[in-house]
Parts: sequence; structure tokens; C-alpha cells
Amino acid sequence: MKIQSICCIGAGYVGGPTMAVIAKKCPDIKVTVVDLNEARIAAWNDEDVSKIPVYEPGLSEVVAEARGRNLFFSTDVDKAIDEAEMIFISVNTPTKTYGEGKGQAADLKWIELCARQIARVAKGDKIVVEKSTLPVRTASTLKDILKHTGNGMNFQILSNPEFLAEGTAVEDLMAPDRVLIGGDQTEEGLKAIDALVNVYARWVPRERILTTNVWSSELSKLTANAFLAQRVSSINSLSELCEHTEADVNEVSRAIGTDSRIGPKFLKASVGFGGSCFQKDILNLVYISRSYGLNEVADYWEQVIIMNDYQKKRFSKKIIKNLYNTVSGKKIAFLGWAFKKDTNDTRESAAIYVADHLLNEQSNVSVYDPKVTEQQIYTDLDYLGSRTPEENKESLKVVNDPYEVCKGAHAVAVLTEWDEFKTYDWQKIYDNMLKPAHVFDGRNIMDTKALRDIGFKVHAIGTADDN
Repeated sequence: MKIQSICCIGAGYVGGPTMAVIAKKCPDIKVTVVDLNEARIAAWNDEDVSKIPVYEPGLSEVVAEARGRNLFFSTDVDKAIDEAEMIFISVNTPTKTYGEGKGQAADLKWIELCARQIARVAKGDKIVVEKSTLPVRTASTLKDILKHTGNGMNFQILSNPEFLAEGTAVEDLMAPDRVLIGGDQTEEGLKAIDALVNVYARWVPRERILTTNVWSSELSKLTANAFLAQRVSSINSLSELCEHTEADVNEVSRAIGTDSRIGPKFLKASVGFGGSCFQKDILNLVYISRSYGLNEVADYWEQVIIMNDYQKKRFSKKIIKNLYNTVSGKKIAFLGWAFKKDTNDTRESAAIYVADHLLNEQSNVSVYDPKVTEQQIYTDLDYLGSRTPEENKESLKVVNDPYEVCKGAHAVAVLTEWDEFKTYDWQKIYDNMLKPAHVFDGRNIMDTKALRDIGFKVHAIGTADDN
């Protein structure tokens, strides 16, 4: 089966970039990305392609090439579903904030709404592709809804999880380590798998396209993120031991990373991991394990989250301790708010929680990030609910100039590993700060010796504090 028309429900961080690359690589396939958020779709269609809602290096160029040719962004969901032979579901699946499974289980209400809409609209057979990260066995839920609420059409459900790293999403899509496709191991299911394989095979070598049953595919996504997050929490747990023993976590990381059995990736100590996937997927894994009575398995993976939360609190307490055990009325400058460099995504960013802790201690926080908007920063803080929106705006200021944000500050906290931070005139920053001036490097990216030579007291994750 040759696919000629694809629809993707969800124009966010996964759906937008993924469909843009498919459209670029398959100019003969019509690709339509739909979303009910009119402002988001308007941003994807903005004549100034630099204003698209997702910032990823190289993405605007890909969108500019394909948009209007075979890539379209629309709010007309029904029309796109009707015309498509293959429908990707790429909607948000946040952790539940209510009811059974609160704080751990995935909230699948948007997935169910998509399934019901597809069932209502479809007038022909469809291949439905799970692109969102989902709990194991979600495909059976989709299948049940489509079978019992549809118009007698035949639906094949595939799992095609994304393995994108924000900041390198376009690169990851252009040359993926692997593409994973899971589906029913029946004649019709295998034909559906083959149809999606043929789309990716237009630019991905066949040996990198893995096919499995649908359950293995769903679980593989959760497992991949859990393993990566586990490495981060593991090195972060050792970072505190390094600080007490005067070992250097960077040297420890380099030493163990040269072991080919371990490797160097995801061994950089930091203030903690963030993003939309790691925490959500591990909590999902914990909930699924507990639902099957596998409490020891659940406890094991939950510790990864506990360690990550602890690291963020520990970083905040380090700031307070080194500023004479009080930050009340003191200005702390934040460099970075995004959860990592080269993205404007702030979901679960460590900066949010560090700021919240400091604001609860009556500090004044000033923030600069090259890509995150002022509105997003206040939205993130307001969502926590620790203070009123008015109190947040009073105590936290967003500044568009990195030198101005540091002016008059007692300390600078580096919360995102933006490359530009390393190129600043740190002598100028030091001259305009209150003394003693502190730098708290939450991402281990700064030249510690150079900062100390200027006069800064430097506090990096996993190394002994300056006294």
C-alpha cells in the first residue's frame, strides 16, 4: 500500500517537526498537521517562518521548503481525517493531576477524544499511528473505541514512538538511530506496518527501521527514556559525594565514560533533568508496574525521580547556604529558563523549581533566556500555585539583556547550557555585581578557573565549593 495522504493530529513539539521532515523527504505525499489551537496553527502558517511556535535548529528551513507545497497546517480536523489514509496521533499525554493514578498515570483523555473523532469522521479504512508517548496496551483502547463507535471501517493501529532529543530534533529525524514501528502480527497488521516502513524508507536505511508487535513498541519508548534518565540521576547522586570528598564529578564522569561498556553520554552532572518526557514516562512506568503488583520494580524506577527532585532542591539550598543562609531581599540572576539549550521548551525545567524555592525564601529573581518568552516564564511559575500571579510578577523579573539581568545581583545561577553564556564578558558582569559575587553553575559549562581569576566565588555541581 502506497500512502498518498497523511494527517497528524497535534501541532506541538513532536507533531510539527516530524511531519515537516516527512513532507520534505516525501514531496509526493500530502501532509496535513491539524490542531484545535488556532493561535498555534496561525504561528505555523506565519509568513515569517522564524516565528513558528517550535524553536529547533534547522526547523524553520525545513518548514519553509515544504509548506504550501505538500505540508499544510489547519484547524479543520475533520477534513484532514477524512482525506488521509494514515493518521498520526501526536497530542499531549500529561501526568494525571486528578483521580485514580494522580501524579503518576498518563492522562489519556486527548487520545480518547482523537479516537472518537476519527471513528465519527472516517468513511474509509485508516491506519492510525500512535506517535504520542503512551502506556503499554493503549493500542487496545484505541482499537476498542474505533471498532465500537466507528462506521464499520477497518482500522489498523500502529505504534511509532518518537526518540527525539529537543535541540537536535531535526537532526534526529533526518538521520535517526532507529525508527520503531509496532503493529498487529496479522496479515492486515503486517501490511499496515509495511506501509509506514515504506514512508520512512524514503530516507532511512532499512536496517535502522525496526518492526515489533505493538506492545513491545509501546514499552520500548518508556524504557528508553527511563534508562537515559537513570544515568542522569546516577551521576547526580555521585555529585554530592564528590563535593564532600573533594573529588571532581567531571573527572569521575570522564574516567567511567571511557569504559566502552558504559560510554560517555548522559553522564554530565547537573541541577537535574527536565523536559516533557523523562519524568512523565518514568512515572507512567511506575504506575503500570504498581498496577500489576510489581512493587519492587516500581520502587526501583521511582528512585530516579526522587533523586532528580532532590538534586533541584539541593541546588537551591546550596545558593542559600553560600549567601550566609539567607536570600531574603537578595537578587539572584538566572541565566537560562528552558530545560536545555537550543529549545524554547520549558516543561519540567529545573529553573522553575529552583526559582520557586528561592522565591519562597523571599529572594528577588531576575531571568534571562534567549528563546523563552516572558509570558511562558510567568505561566510556568503560576502553574505551581505557590504564590499569586501578582506576587510572582512582583518578585521575579524577566530581562532581555544578559548584562542587565546580572546587574546588582548577589549571585548568578546558570540553569540552561546555552553556548552563548560562555562567550559573555564575565569581567563586566563581575564589576556590576554586589561583592562577594557568586556563580552557581547548574550545568557545569563554565570555565571555573577563569571565573575564579576574575574574583568570583564559583560553585559547580560535583566540585567543592569556594569558601
